[in-house]
Amino acid sequence: MSTAVLSRDAAAELDARDPLREFRERFVIDPEIVYLDGNSLGCLPVATVARLERVVAQWGGRGVRGWDEGWLELPIGVGDRLGAAALGAAPGQVAVGDSTTVCFYKLVSAALDARPGRTRIVTDLDNFPTDRYVLGDRAGGREPSDVARHVGSDTALVTFSHVSYRSAHIADMAAIDAIVDDAGALMLWDLSHSAGSVPLSLDRDHAPLAVGCTYKYLNGGPGAPAYMYVRRELQAELRQPIWGWLGRRDPFEMAPGYEPAPGMRGFLSGTPPVLALAAIDEGVRIVGEAGIERIRAKGIALTELAIALADGCLGELGVRVASPRDPARRGAHVALAHPNARELCAALIERGVIPDFRRPDVIRFGFSPLSTRFVDVWDGVDALRELLSPT
Repeated sequence: MSTAVLSRDAAAELDARDPLREFRERFVIDPEIVYLDGNSLGCLPVATVARLERVVAQWGGRGVRGWDEGWLELPIGVGDRLGAAALGAAPGQVAVGDSTTVCFYKLVSAALDARPGRTRIVTDLDNFPTDRYVLGDRAGGREPSDVARHVGSDTALVTFSHVSYRSAHIADMAAIDAIVDDAGALMLWDLSHSAGSVPLSLDRDHAPLAVGCTYKYLNGGPGAPAYMYVRRELQAELRQPIWGWLGRRDPFEMAPGYEPAPGMRGFLSGTPPVLALAAIDEGVRIVGEAGIERIRAKGIALTELAIALADGCLGELGVRVASPRDPARRGAHVALAHPNARELCAALIERGVIPDFRRPDVIRFGFSPLSTRFVDVWDGVDALRELLSPT
């Protein structure tokens, strides 16, 4: 990126030419802060407020009748819309419900049961903690060459985050899927830092399984339910372990024994969280309207600006860019490493710049392309420069 963009006026010019600039107005944003943590919690869409008011009114006016007026269909309906907008998944392969940890556990258990006699699980130690805790910290590597070395006839499951939560490194999904499939194992992707920020092609890349949260780039709200993707031809083969009444073939029969419903409905367990699903639906709608390719283009531009500014303003102050330099291998956040990252992150927040800290030494600047401006990037980096500059 040209050094001319190192001025705030140049960043403002980028905002003026931004084809997605109007989307910022569709979010509730405090004008007094610079919000650079959309990769932890996305901003509130204005439309979500009205949508929740309508659902609450339906609850108040219709009561239990709401279950027969669309509520029961939300986990699969919202899943289909999410799949189309952000996952590259055809209908009937995505269901929304439960937390990311529970969804991850469901698919891990189903995958292991489907590969009896195989004893190896492969992941990497830099994977997101909840995934490692469920698995027990079995370690491998994320590059296709690493995967090929670790995967063999005894491997049941391989699982990585598609975009690394710490560095923003993007794994080569298609290549890894092919390696794992050739070994007869199953691949499970965590898409929490991918969906809504980078294009995904789960169907085209022949991905077997995936999970992800909805409260980051999909703007579903704090603690919003996660989703599961199960490739269509695997759905009858896999059986998830948490048998709840709404995952049964005929839940309202209240019959003894458990017979899973066909398709993705069989991966559900308990009663759908209707209010949360309505909020997710609005976040997904905005992503679909903007278009994931345009979102990705702006995400690259935002991270390129952050890296150019960091190189130009922060390198001599002890800050190191800890994200991939190649934009094709980088998600929508930038990791800036410094020995005093924890203290610097706290000081930035005091100044009204909101990033986050990740151990041991990373400040993450997370850019949500629909709500982050180029001047926000400039202001965030400049605030960090001021904190580090000698007085």
